[in-house]
Amino acid sequence: MEKWLYVMTIKKGKSYNKVTKAVITRHVENLKQLDADGKIMLCGPFQGYPGVAGMVIFKTESYEEAEALCKLEPLVAEGYATYTLASLQVADKENNYLL
Repeated sequence: MEKWLYVMTIKKGKSYNKVTKAVITRHVENLKQLDADGKIMLCGPFQGYPGVAGMVIFKTESYEEAEALCKLEPLVAEGYATYTLASLQVADKENNYLL
């Protein structure tokens, strides 16, 4: 059985330098809720990667569900950031690393 994860890369927009503590608080609350709902595997900020704020790896049923969650991310919804979303096929022991 194929397993997929969906990788959201959060890209800094032109107004990203205007992000406030309140915006970050909404962002973190969103991540907490997604985690509580079992929708994320991993998330975090990048360091030393110009123009990119961070990433979220979603464990959702579909690409479309992950994309809907990307659009609800406060940094994106409020215009501070944009995103890219990529499908990642999981390679692990269970599927012999796709061999």
